[in-house]
Amino acid sequence: MPSTCGWADLKSACRDFVTTTGTQSGWHIKQLHYYVACRLVIEGGFLPEHTTPRPPFSVTRKRKQLLLAYTPEIATGSEATVFGGLKTKSIDVVINLPALGPCFAVSVKGTLNAYRNLTNRLEEAVGDCTNIHIAYPSLVFGFLHVLRANRAGPKPPHSLCLKKEHPKRAGHVAPEDVAVADNGEIVSNIFKYAAAVSRLSGRKDLRNDVSRYEAASVMLIEAEAGKEGEFFTGFPDPRSSIAFDSFFATLYNQYDLRFVYGAPDLKYQTRRMEWDAESPAFSNPLAAGFSARIGVEEQLSSDEEGTNPVPPTLVHLIEEPSPPIAE
Repeated sequence: MPSTCGWADLKSACRDFVTTTGTQSGWHIKQLHYYVACRLVIEGGFLPEHTTPRPPFSVTRKRKQLLLAYTPEIATGSEATVFGGLKTKSIDVVINLPALGPCFAVSVKGTLNAYRNLTNRLEEAVGDCTNIHIAYPSLVFGFLHVLRANRAGPKPPHSLCLKKEHPKRAGHVAPEDVAVADNGEIVSNIFKYAAAVSRLSGRKDLRNDVSRYEAASVMLIEAEAGKEGEFFTGFPDPRSSIAFDSFFATLYNQYDLRFVYGAPDLKYQTRRMEWDAESPAFSNPLAAGFSARIGVEEQLSSDEEGTNPVPPTLVHLIEEPSPPIAE
């Protein structure tokens, strides 16, 4: 198992999550940590040297253009330990800005079985968020939880994580490990958990409740033969506040509001970078799984006199109320 952050795409990371045989090494979830770290650089525009674990990228400047290169030898695999209001906490992926400290973080959790214990995960999530926001109320914090979509019936291949069997059906998934019932519906434990997580997300200002994340998402990952690593379609509802499609965009918008447009005097320290389209990293086949943050020249170059308007996406967040949560 590699001990440093590799360039992981979402599909392969989810496949590893549902097919890895053991969990003690943490490898079943590490690839998702690495995917998030890589995405925050490629799509988010954060510098790799500010990201922990450090992704396998380096940045060079060519006139006003920033070139992103694939440099696996400088990657690291460590987690960042963040000073909390109650105790220190290791967080899976963290953006630390010089002189400002941790500004952006994502906690990635994975559950393969025993879905009756999701209440414990909920309590952990609340505690972690509260602990970090007490010390860093401005930190933009995301919570991403992936669950194995174990279906009722015979155990599929790559299911050593399902150690128990149905008490009346040999070789079948135990009831407590089932995520998708015989009729194709999500079991109530997972549905209730997702509804509770949706109420933990949506923090829009540093003065808001410290126990809420800026964004949260719950995903079910298929484990059936031929579908390993695919998203379970239809859950959560794509209009839900915990839908994965809006997870990163919500975090980026909240970061920009607080650290860029909310603190214009610090914009050259806090702004997110834009990469040149001709960056060497984008010729790598793995880049096809990411939506790169592309720019022609250095950002905010016209902003010195206050002429750079707030982007429409941020205006939307400021002026319009939040949509109702779809459960």
